Amino acid sequence: MTPPTFLPLADDPAPERRDAARNRDAVLHAALRLVGERGVCGTTMDDVAEAAGVGKATVFRRYESRAGLMGAVLNHAEAEWQGAVMGGPPPLGPGAPPLERLLAFGRSRMELTLAHAELIAAAGGAQARNYAAYSFIAMHVRHLLTELRVSGDLPLLASALLAPLEVVVLRQQVEVEHLAVDRIAAAWEDVVRRVVAGRTT
Repeated sequence: MTPPTFLPLADDPAPERRDAARNRDAVLHAALRLVGERGVCGTTMDDVAEAAGVGKATVFRRYESRAGLMGAVLNHAEAEWQGAVMGGPPPLGPGAPPLERLLAFGRSRMELTLAHAELIAAAGGAQARNYAAYSFIAMHVRHLLTELRVSGDLPLLASALLAPLEVVVLRQQVEVEHLAVDRIAAAWEDVVRRVVAGRTT
């Protein structure tokens, strides 16, 4: 029996040509390597195009701007970090008690944000992290708060715990106020412990 043929839906993305997919991967891998070697400020669209073996116009067609390309690099870093949260070793990954996981999450997210502060700025600022990335961390914190039997308005409690981990807050504290990262992390952990102790059912 001949299998049925399904027509694409009107809003389905057009299938990507093989050469276009190959160019996309080459550009992203080149950008990841150059950013790792030279830093964000030392990586230009010309450098990426040359390293990827494509024309500069190809890079612009794919990512539209340097900010778009840096956004793709940022999304790649976010995906790797999410993988560690979902399936990496504890306490960041599964297998540790929920409080240990929550504390490890905060420290890890803080370090990730500070390490990628220039990348976030180059990708368009604090809003460069896409909605899916924020949804992931918000759901993760809400899940851990639920496991800890924390009562109250969990979506807003999660938002309150996530706000100090945003790049604009951390850069102000580290670069302007010159606070040590360990001090900031300890203060965040203190807030978490107070929330858990004060709102546990």
